[in-house]
Amino acid sequence: MPSRSDDARQFAPATARNREPILAVLREELPESSTVLEVASGTGEHAVHFATALPHLSWQPTDPSPEARASIAAWRESEGSANLLAPLELDAASDAWPVIRADAMVCINMIHISPWAATEGLMRGAGRLLWSGAPLILYGPYRRAGLPLEPSNAAFDESLKARDPRWGLRLLEDVVECAAANGLDLARVVEMPANNLTVIFRKN
Repeated sequence: MPSRSDDARQFAPATARNREPILAVLREELPESSTVLEVASGTGEHAVHFATALPHLSWQPTDPSPEARASIAAWRESEGSANLLAPLELDAASDAWPVIRADAMVCINMIHISPWAATEGLMRGAGRLLWSGAPLILYGPYRRAGLPLEPSNAAFDESLKARDPRWGLRLLEDVVECAAANGLDLARVVEMPANNLTVIFRKN
């Protein structure tokens, strides 16, 4: 769970561990000049880090939680660069999104900590917003058909389901099928540290 500072900024311990490996993939996959829509930005630590490291991009953070948006705004005020935009309210499960077009989308650690309806909404949104060839980049832990679940991920999956039975590690093949139904083709799966994956789709 995120911890808090004396202001509205929240801190997620995993961010400092995973932001550089994720950034390396983003450098390879994101367009040279674009507006990136981040869905479920959480504490805002990824947003401020990526926007600072990628000054040629406009980074649009979003989150459904008022507390998260307050944290994002506080991080933006404290350390944000000019290309980090003010956070917007966005519930991935809803079809009422505050933007109508994006050049790329990023979603980190949402799919397993939300109901399946959020993944379905994310894919519908990406299908609506992205241009042909534009990427949707996901990061997090997944199950994969025919492969045993790593012990650490199995324990994490159990803890998630104990918190909310609608949560849990998703089967990657189910996510790919949901994406395909919304006009998104699987382009690449990147093995990441700590048994996570970065999954890249592109709008067809």
